Amino acid sequence: MKYYGASITRLIDELAGLPGVGPKSAQRMALYLLNAPAQVTQNLANAMLEARKNIRYCSVCSNLTDTQLCQICSDPRRNRDILCIVEEPKDVSAIEKVRGFKGMYHVLHGAISPRDNIGPDELTVKQLLKRLQEGTIKEVILATNPNLEGEATSLFLSQIIKPMGIKVTRLAYGLPMGASVEYADEVTLTRALEGRREIE
Repeated sequence: MKYYGASITRLIDELAGLPGVGPKSAQRMALYLLNAPAQVTQNLANAMLEARKNIRYCSVCSNLTDTQLCQICSDPRRNRDILCIVEEPKDVSAIEKVRGFKGMYHVLHGAISPRDNIGPDELTVKQLLKRLQEGTIKEVILATNPNLEGEATSLFLSQIIKPMGIKVTRLAYGLPMGASVEYADEVTLTRALEGRREIE
């Protein structure tokens, strides 16, 4: 794409580096931004800079937020007896779309993966255990992805949570191994939440 010139080529390359964006999509987006009114490009740039500046982790659940507490943790209508543990903030968004879960969340920011040198210390496990020791949570739903890393994380967490006397359940996935919570449809996620099972 050198025929576009260095600036446009760099823009296309940067866009193509985003997850799920291939070279053709990056080229379409770059050409759209260049042909759109200058304010469109400026608004996008400002939104990205503002997000980088203001977004932080919720002090309770580690979800993304621009305040100390995220909207879910600050909502008094949520059920504080039940906690859903997910790998990433995008998984919270996927489950919330179902509108059937009214409990709280904890975001691990990854999964245990020895080959990538990711162990419990690289995740928010310490913060999770601190929450559980407060004694208000009666059930934990393990909603990690149904792949090797997600299963390893689920097994590790169940082994340290069950001795605390807390009920531990796992989503009854209607998903194949290797699938991701993020891409599950609403019906599948609803059934998975309703059919969760206790880990023996």
